[in-house]
Amino acid sequence: MLIDRTFFAELAAVAAAETLPRFRQFNAVDNKYSSGFDPVTEADRAAERAIRAVIERNFPDHGILGEEYGPQNVDRSHVWVIDPVDGTRAFISGLPVWGTLVGLTIDGDAHAGMMSQPFTGELFYSDGEGSYLVRQGEAAEPRRLSVRSDVKLDEATLFTTTPGHFKGELGKGFDRLKNAVRLTRYGVDCYAFAMLAGGFVDIVVEAGLQPYDIVALIPIIEQAGGIITRRDGGPAEQGGDVVAAATPALHAAALELLNG
Repeated sequence: MLIDRTFFAELAAVAAAETLPRFRQFNAVDNKYSSGFDPVTEADRAAERAIRAVIERNFPDHGILGEEYGPQNVDRSHVWVIDPVDGTRAFISGLPVWGTLVGLTIDGDAHAGMMSQPFTGELFYSDGEGSYLVRQGEAAEPRRLSVRSDVKLDEATLFTTTPGHFKGELGKGFDRLKNAVRLTRYGVDCYAFAMLAGGFVDIVVEAGLQPYDIVALIPIIEQAGGIITRRDGGPAEQGGDVVAAATPALHAAALELLNG
């Protein structure tokens, strides 16, 4: 076991103490862009500060990369990657499909991570040996997660946040993939990746991700038996266009259709 569940539970709790009181409230929303819209709220900032404090107290020799407060000692072997509210657009819209992401990389590879959705009371995490779901506040043992391993492409469920992220040739590729699967749904940000690990979704495709959008989710998917890479087949830790799938066959088919 690489990271104990209790540590992820502590991170989830301190983040939830900052995010939940602000959820479905009419909070101020700032825009990171001078052109376009990339929202950030005090929930994002306060949750990241709380997460950083716990990591710094427990692992003072580790580095940290956060969406809101940037890099700190990222030349270290062990680096924590934080997205305090993945899905801020959903957050400000009152939809409970955002999540708090915290992942641990060792020499650039993602080894453990968590996705916490405090409104639903769910903590998805990978500890280096497997992926699990625990409902916060319950005494029950965590449930081991496993991808759906027997689905063909024409039976698959595909998710992406929005088809608007796919432009030009990539847009044509996404249309090919969408037409090849049984069901395509949109939205839910990080929650779609958690549902892939849990066996409810078969393929997730996203464009233009940052490391903090995906690092925490990589080990959750891989340790549940899935596969996740960039669209060019490279490692997903640095972000970019990312494809996650339940099986190697689905992953290969998705890459082929997306890349033409």
